[in-house]
Amino acid sequence: MNRRMIIMLAAVFVVLGGIFGWKAFVAMKAADHMASMTPPPAMISSATVTPRVWRSELTSVGTLRAVQSVDLTAEVAGTVRQILFESGTEVRAGTPLVRLDTTAEEARLKSLMAEVALARANFERDTKLNHQGHVSQARLDATRSSLDSLMAQADEQRALIAKKVITAPFAGRLGIRRINLGQYVQAGTAMVDLQQLDPIHADFTLPERYLNTLEQGQAVGFTVAAFPGRRFTGKITAISPQVDSATRSIPLQATVDNADRALRPGMFAQMTVGLPSERTVLTVPLSAVTYNPYGNSVFLITEKDGAKIAQTTPVQTGETREGLLEITGGLKQGQEVVSVGQNKLRSGQTVAVDNRVAPPQAVDMP
Repeated sequence: MNRRMIIMLAAVFVVLGGIFGWKAFVAMKAADHMASMTPPPAMISSATVTPRVWRSELTSVGTLRAVQSVDLTAEVAGTVRQILFESGTEVRAGTPLVRLDTTAEEARLKSLMAEVALARANFERDTKLNHQGHVSQARLDATRSSLDSLMAQADEQRALIAKKVITAPFAGRLGIRRINLGQYVQAGTAMVDLQQLDPIHADFTLPERYLNTLEQGQAVGFTVAAFPGRRFTGKITAISPQVDSATRSIPLQATVDNADRALRPGMFAQMTVGLPSERTVLTVPLSAVTYNPYGNSVFLITEKDGAKIAQTTPVQTGETREGLLEITGGLKQGQEVVSVGQNKLRSGQTVAVDNRVAPPQAVDMP
């Protein structure tokens, strides 16, 4: 009995050992096969480290401002009888926009005109009688004074009526209406804003150390968030004669053509002021650089045994212009770097270059 049990257990151990051995052998062969397989090259786009001539420039932030801007208000109180404009429309200088009620003023003017007519008749009569010696000079002077006073009151009433017609002081674009028909408005109540949009000003500042490089008529350029990829240009039209003592900066004003009314007052602008000097820099597309807390890097493409290898290389960077990044250290002219596809790479991986999906190359800044 014991012998049979021993033989049976030995047989079981032999079978199990064979099974586990076979599985280990298969796993080992599979691992050897996988280790011998080479992963296919990663598909990427590349760019060449290219020298470019960049004009030296100063950068700042600015705010756009209308050349002329005003909140139209009533000089006198009254009730709104007519609104002659639509919000957001263009108007010419002198265009009537709002009429206030002038019923009482016009009635008063008619009364004054009747008094003026009577005073003029009295003056003409006293003038004839004075020539005949029947009226004293003192009475004639009093009659003339009464006539002049009434005419002055009539002129004052006409001016009051004219003040109840609010007109555009200059050509521009109206804002949003803030009044309604029948509303009683006090003197100084804002009715609508008016902005002259073409041209438009850009206000910005630069550190005082650059004062000797600035002059009126100097070209400026800027971008705004509302129109990515579009660059606006203008000229410096005013340089403040005083340096801000708090920030030690120079307030500047640039004027920009705005015929299409794309720019609006209050917009934030990234300003650049070109300087006469130029310098040659090495550049790569912005997309080629990977930004990390411990430093920036690129994947540099090298060849090894006929294959292209992407190797992580730290770089030092400088200015950014029009989709290009200045490389101040870590790369040389003519070297090839990965511009698209870095997120799927590891250092030392083989790559295949396909520039049909490469990002568009930027152009040199003027």
